[in-house]
Amino acid sequence: MTTNETLRARALAFRSLHVPGRPLVLPNAWDVTSARIVEDAGAAAVATTSAGLAWALGAADGDRLDRAPALGAVARIAAAVDVPVSADIESGYAPDPAGVATTIRAVIEAGAVGVNIEDALYEAGTGPLRPVKDQAERIIAAREAADALGVPLFVNVRIDTFLRGAGGVDLTLERAAAFVAAGADGIFVPGAVDPGVVGVLADGIEKPLNVMAGPGAPPVAVLAALGVARVSVGSGIAQAAHALVRRAAGELLGAGTYDSLAGGLDYGELNSLMGGGRQADAGRGPLGGGL
Repeated sequence: MTTNETLRARALAFRSLHVPGRPLVLPNAWDVTSARIVEDAGAAAVATTSAGLAWALGAADGDRLDRAPALGAVARIAAAVDVPVSADIESGYAPDPAGVATTIRAVIEAGAVGVNIEDALYEAGTGPLRPVKDQAERIIAAREAADALGVPLFVNVRIDTFLRGAGGVDLTLERAAAFVAAGADGIFVPGAVDPGVVGVLADGIEKPLNVMAGPGAPPVAVLAALGVARVSVGSGIAQAAHALVRRAAGELLGAGTYDSLAGGLDYGELNSLMGGGRQADAGRGPLGGGL
């Protein structure tokens, strides 16, 4: 198959995974290593976390990362796994719809077949959310750019009403309807985890509903029963990984002990997962670490 035919097949496969009541579960990744671990764990697809990816590239989250390094990372991830990849592109890495279209073309060129695009605004003096008309124009631009390339990109539109305290169910449903009309394939409402709220959103939104879960949120099985079609964890795994770095560093520099390092992935297993194979064992130290 040609590259476009391959991407089209992956995009269609990714679309088929969004089933209300039988949700696609996405442990979000932020680099090649985390993506390969997620794939090896059995994930049907890999979704990036914009925050985790930005941190790995030395930038803050919230529209502070430029398009080129972000999509360079996405390209490396897509090339490293065999499952479909969805890229979290924040607000589109662009100030206007034309720029969003450019980003979408670059996303597809990078090998991803889905995107998350959010409606939050981070500039000083602006409201917490982008006006509906403006966001709809950006969604239309994204849809048209993907369609022009013949790739049925899954456009998952994030609504930050709950995450930013900008509104509740009614406003979320209103914005969702407008974004679906503009071409959204799915609606992502981070911050909404109360079962009563999630059930109303799942019933009231015409497209698959994505919920962001984490500690304190209902288990996947409960969200599935409510009609959720996609469950992701955002930057949660990246945050947990970085918390381990802080604990281990603090313990080593403080008590001078190493208990935080217990339970780490086996060196040979991780090296093999990254393509090194067992021949690299000759470079291991006496306690199993790489030299």
